[in-house]
Amino acid sequence: MGQGKSRIGITIGVEIGENSLASDRPGRLENILEETGGLAVAFSGGCDSTFLAAVAAQVLGERALAITVLSPIHPEREQKGAASLAASIGIRQAVTEAHQMAHPEFTANPPDRCYHCKKELFAAVIACAREHGIELVADGTNTDDEADYRPGRRAASELGIRSPLLEAGLSKAEIREQSRRMGLPTADKPAGACIASRFPYGTRITEDGLRRIDRIEQAVKDLDFRQCRARYHGEIVRLELEPADIERAATPAIRDRITAAARAEGFRFVTLDLSGYRTGGLNPDP
Repeated sequence: MGQGKSRIGITIGVEIGENSLASDRPGRLENILEETGGLAVAFSGGCDSTFLAAVAAQVLGERALAITVLSPIHPEREQKGAASLAASIGIRQAVTEAHQMAHPEFTANPPDRCYHCKKELFAAVIACAREHGIELVADGTNTDDEADYRPGRRAASELGIRSPLLEAGLSKAEIREQSRRMGLPTADKPAGACIASRFPYGTRITEDGLRRIDRIEQAVKDLDFRQCRARYHGEIVRLELEPADIERAATPAIRDRITAAARAEGFRFVTLDLSGYRTGGLNPDP
């Protein structure tokens, strides 16, 4: 880092037993970012990309850029909120578009759908970054992501996308803790995933289906549910909520409102998954 420039006040090691490796991770992240000379962050407005963008803004200043991709695979509310979030953390933002729906290998929804999705998304981010004079692009991948089924990591590798949080050895829990210390509004934001992940592999993805799923998820969240995944099964929509919320969802008043929202989107049946919300619920078994 440049002489006289203060480091961000992140002290993980003090909180978890003075572990020297853990306490070095924040400094390692800052060094990684400084060494890039300039960086564009693929910015969804989630916990990980917001933390990375906030640190990049403090380390790199005007050499940092947040790029938000508009696409029907992303929740509309998230896309609309990205601009105000970028402004609140003090990073420049650019907006571009990705066109996953133009690729039959994506809409056919094979098990490596995420690879085709990320290839299109990152290509759009790279092109936008270069228009702004920035060569390097980064995403918010962290150490927790290595345990999940993520074909999109192959696309990132092929296109030279950096993952500074992963390179620094930061976990999701550490990112959330440091986000709280920095006062970021996304510190406790639930995990998100593109809406295409609501479709079982082999079920064709349509723009109409994506919009319907997005709207019903937002309708459920507007009933004060922290997390919701609406899984698409033709005329059936299967809702995954956090286990602690299942009982409230089944009460007559809430149940009727959820049912009405599902019917408004053309679903004949709405079911409540008693197993509750889980990431990668439609991924292949390991």
